[in-house]
Amino acid sequence: MTDTIALSDRGLTLTLGETPHYFNYFWLRDACTSCIDPQTRERIFDCSALPNPPRATAAWIEGDHLRLSWQDEAVVSSVPLSLLHEISATGRPHDPADLPRRLWMADFEPQIARIPQADVLHSDAGRAQFCRALIEDGIAIVTGMEPGKESLTALVETLGSISPSAEGYFFEVRVEIAPTNLAFTAGPLEMHTDLPSEEAAPGLQFLHCLENTVEGGMSLFLDGAAVAEALRAEDPDAFALLAAHDIPFFYRHDHLDYRAHQRVIETDPQGRVTGVTISQHLQDTLDLPQELLDTYYPAFVKFIRLMQQDRFRVRFRSQAGNCVVFDNHRIVHGREGYVAESGKRHLRGCYCDRGGLRSTYRVLAKQGYDGLAAPARATA
Repeated sequence: MTDTIALSDRGLTLTLGETPHYFNYFWLRDACTSCIDPQTRERIFDCSALPNPPRATAAWIEGDHLRLSWQDEAVVSSVPLSLLHEISATGRPHDPADLPRRLWMADFEPQIARIPQADVLHSDAGRAQFCRALIEDGIAIVTGMEPGKESLTALVETLGSISPSAEGYFFEVRVEIAPTNLAFTAGPLEMHTDLPSEEAAPGLQFLHCLENTVEGGMSLFLDGAAVAEALRAEDPDAFALLAAHDIPFFYRHDHLDYRAHQRVIETDPQGRVTGVTISQHLQDTLDLPQELLDTYYPAFVKFIRLMQQDRFRVRFRSQAGNCVVFDNHRIVHGREGYVAESGKRHLRGCYCDRGGLRSTYRVLAKQGYDGLAAPARATA
């Protein structure tokens, strides 16, 4: 197969299948399996230590690796062909957690993954199902939760550590006499994402229902990515404005003054929607140029009005013992108002980083648990 490899000054061209692909020499030297310490699994090769840019003197296929010898080094590098295939196909190494998002609408409520906490805590298959649902759908419901903080902590720690916020490690969603947040009242809560005023808003939110006997107070959820895609289809210019400019948010009280800028629609380099940030009750005075606001405000209003349409909203009653877990950068949530005197409504919440979610899923996927099959249930 040596005739499928052509060396040049800065890289080589390798034919994979029927298609030639170019690979840079610096990249190939960096991709050598010897560059990663087998114990720490960290990179131990420093390309800046090379006296000259690397240049291959020979390259050949040996087994399932590309082998290279170098002009200024007594080293033979070995690069897995599987990696070269992945790079040629997608431009990056395979990532089992890079799952496509499944956008959903108002009829999705019966399809929300519902997983017993015991399965998440004690079953690799159950934990993988939980992770996959959060990555693909952005939301899952964990059932059979005990009321104590220990139960919620144990659930979060299946994915990572609790991320503190201005409210501490946990926050209690119930009526307060002197509330510092509209969530701590009995009034309706507009559709929003949490903590946009923090420099890095938390990735996952956990809302553990401890008690709910009030009249009203229905929980509302929608897929912000689905709404953003609907906006793109209906008004591409409006979508482009919201995806191009950061706007300010705040969270202020007697001893707090958080401020940050966020983008209402987040996209990746390929233009795919990766998240949304929306919270009118924590939105600061817009500081975009006044002329730009002539077009930005109408786009912003159109996006909000789309979120108010019934076709997007899932509506259900929070049940004691259930914990709704959702992607705070994708799932927009709210609440209908309720009669405070009619009973009690108490939810306990906290946050966790999305990096821990993806890390957990990658480890499980390597062990053969992809989350596609629900864990087996014991039968009495």
